[in-house]
Amino acid sequence: MSKPIVAIVGRPNVGKSTLFNKLSGKRIAIVDDTPGVTRDRIYADCEWLEHHFMLVDTGGIEPFSDDSILKQMRLQAQIAIEDADVIVLVTDITAGVVATDKEVAQMLMKSSKPIVLAVNKCDSVGELPNEFYEFYNLGLGDPIAISSVHGHGTGDLLDEIVKYFPAEDASDEEDDRIKVAIIGKPNVGKSSLVNAVCGENRAIVSDIAGTTRDSTDTEVVVGGKKYLLIDTAGLRRKSKIEDAIEKYSVIRAIAAVERANVCVILIDALVGFTEQDSKVAGIAHERGKACIIAVNKWDAYEKDGKSMDVYRKKLMVDFSFMSYAPIIFISAKTGQRIDRLFELIDYVDAQNALRISTGKLNDILAEAQARMQPPTDKGRRLKIFYVTQASTRPPTFVFFVNNKELFHYSYQRYLDNRIREVFGLEGTPTRFVIREREKK
Repeated sequence: MSKPIVAIVGRPNVGKSTLFNKLSGKRIAIVDDTPGVTRDRIYADCEWLEHHFMLVDTGGIEPFSDDSILKQMRLQAQIAIEDADVIVLVTDITAGVVATDKEVAQMLMKSSKPIVLAVNKCDSVGELPNEFYEFYNLGLGDPIAISSVHGHGTGDLLDEIVKYFPAEDASDEEDDRIKVAIIGKPNVGKSSLVNAVCGENRAIVSDIAGTTRDSTDTEVVVGGKKYLLIDTAGLRRKSKIEDAIEKYSVIRAIAAVERANVCVILIDALVGFTEQDSKVAGIAHERGKACIIAVNKWDAYEKDGKSMDVYRKKLMVDFSFMSYAPIIFISAKTGQRIDRLFELIDYVDAQNALRISTGKLNDILAEAQARMQPPTDKGRRLKIFYVTQASTRPPTFVFFVNNKELFHYSYQRYLDNRIREVFGLEGTPTRFVIREREKK
């Protein structure tokens, strides 16, 4: 199940970006007193009372402005509103209710989405000023007094937001389909791959980069097994994202990755590896998804007897941060190796869900330490007391040690490689959690 999306909207200069930073716990958005500083939508993963959601910051809405930048920001905010599960309307108590607030409120009410009204800049503690009660005139229910600078009232605001989150669908847990997100930069053939699997034109295919705006779901049966293919809009460099709809497509693609079991990272064989391919793959890697690197348009690539090996070795260097991911060469146009791709999808999905017993893990740990002694620093040696697997998707291992600082990254990599040598774990990232055992 994808995370709920919470959009922060309002007219310019009411403190939306400051609130975004406060709720996300990071200084991500640019904050400035000049209206219109926030032009691009910005997102962050947030958590409140075990509820995980995606927070989206938008540019200020000026309903009647003819300024090209403000019109663009208005369009972005409207797109965010369309896909949000909850909308937070931010207003400014120091300015009171202005005409723009009323227009924005009317626009939001037409969306039929849950709306939480936040009255910002209530910086003083104690009795609320009389101006606060003016905001009831917006017709959005009880306003919540907040101070995005000091954090007053943000807990009450978050409590109100999470009330409107969709209930977790029990059917998601019982769903036996493998959910596969097909990701990549624009025009690598994501929709063509879906069509090749379906045997019909389910998705719009075009040579114009960015044809697919939304994430679309297609259920297919291959070899008697059910799969849900999630075709995502292409992710491209931020400097290239000029269209407001495409900007929001990035967030939708990330949401698609989150609800997928397996991510197929599609690369154009004719273009080769680019920095953006690394960023696209990084989204799946960071979220612990099983991954496959699929090189598309292999039918059109000029080959000799060694082309595939040379290409594979180069990609292994390019994707060194996810060396676990298998590489396959396919053609969505001719159907070349599509069956093999689905065999890989089954395999890496099983690896991502693999659970290893504590006894076997500690046998491997003892053998690995015998081969290579744990590191020392100033006469102190790292002691690893034991290791256990805490969870799957991705496989997460908890190491109990005498000193965290002694457990260097290089030794972690060594142990990760030893575990992979024995148990495979091909196609899936792993996570190491290091805990110091309490001293008696």
